[in-house]
Amino acid sequence: MRSIRASIVLAGLAALVAVGCSSQETGPKVADYEQQRAEIIARRAQMRAGRGTQASAPGAAAEPAPAGAGMGTGGVDYAYDPLGKRDPFRSFVLDRLKELETDAKGPLEQFDLNQLNVLGVVWETNQRRALVADPSGQAYIVQEGDPIGTNDGRVISIDDNLMLVRETYVDHMGEQTMKEVEMHVRRNLEG
Repeated sequence: MRSIRASIVLAGLAALVAVGCSSQETGPKVADYEQQRAEIIARRAQMRAGRGTQASAPGAAAEPAPAGAGMGTGGVDYAYDPLGKRDPFRSFVLDRLKELETDAKGPLEQFDLNQLNVLGVVWETNQRRALVADPSGQAYIVQEGDPIGTNDGRVISIDDNLMLVRETYVDHMGEQTMKEVEMHVRRNLEG
């Protein structure tokens, strides 16, 4: 039984070897590849020399390459227009961080000026400061130039018992109007 199986396996292997060694070969030959490569190299050399495209082998007619053929050919008439396109070398992460920085507002920029209270002023120093409380009672220290209020307000000056804030409004015509608001120190009448 084993000898029958072994002889069948050997006969199958012999048949495979005979089929593989047959004289009929399929596919391109190395000589064909080398001939095509030589024609392409000759065609490119002729184009560089400015003589046009002619067949390198006698009797073989080579066709000129189409305008869009090959890698990286953009055509002679193409010009890149960067308007309306993002810079491909600029980082997405840095763009997003800049957007967040401009969108980020301080805690005092989230409230209108009439919602904020000036609790006290430190004025006998080189840089005067004021203590401002939001509606929840959280206190913040501000100095001249700090942003405050919802209308792009800036602290202009801090005096003994008041803080002057300049706000910028945009009216219905789209024009900017500046308004100065005085915020007095809140005096507690209780106790």
